[in-house]
Amino acid sequence: MQNEVVSREEWLEARRALLAKEKEATRLRDSVNAARLALPWVRVDKDYVFETPEGRKSLADLFDGRSQLLIYHFMLGPDWDAGCTGCSFLSDHVDGALPHLNHHDVTWVAVSRAPLDKIAAYKQRMGWQFPWVSSFGSDFNFDYHVSFSPEDLAKDKVFYNFTPMQPADANDELPGLSAFYRNDKGEIFHTYSSYARGPEELIGTLMILDRAPKGRNEDGTMNFVRRHDEYQEAPNAPSCCH
Repeated sequence: MQNEVVSREEWLEARRALLAKEKEATRLRDSVNAARLALPWVRVDKDYVFETPEGRKSLADLFDGRSQLLIYHFMLGPDWDAGCTGCSFLSDHVDGALPHLNHHDVTWVAVSRAPLDKIAAYKQRMGWQFPWVSSFGSDFNFDYHVSFSPEDLAKDKVFYNFTPMQPADANDELPGLSAFYRNDKGEIFHTYSSYARGPEELIGTLMILDRAPKGRNEDGTMNFVRRHDEYQEAPNAPSCCH
């Protein structure tokens, strides 16, 4: 792989043309962010209970004294042996952001349907510190369209990313991000959700790779990603064992 090689003057001309597109994308992102902030809210009247290392907690408890709550719907089902590779990739970027989020009145919590002991074991394996709770036995994941029962997957369509989709394209667990606000009266509102590639901008590694000479260098969406303890150096010489 090698792009066209040109003079510095020709490169500068091409770079300025790209800069115009980058500025256009920045302005579009600002516009999208403003539209996101202007979305109407939905009151959350249903009581949800989560299993946490400190005992059972309500959705209000997960705010941890702050007014804003971001919940990452982490794909780790009750029968799964390990967390989703893509969700793990995203979650590798969270711990460093926690002090900044917390001091900006935002709490981050991961939620999965796996039992708490399975969550704790995988969290320890990955070395993460962010809060992670279980919604096992709760309707929460189903109500926010990130978990699907065998009965759901047996239907003609399932609802994911605000769109009916073929069950063959779904899974028992799918990723997403949901935002909530709690006012001074204790009322909770669902303000935003994003699914599929929607939370991709949270993955800083991808944003860095987009600026590298080969970009993401992938054959399919994030097909190069492994859990961070599963990467191996390329062998120094061919081996009959590979």
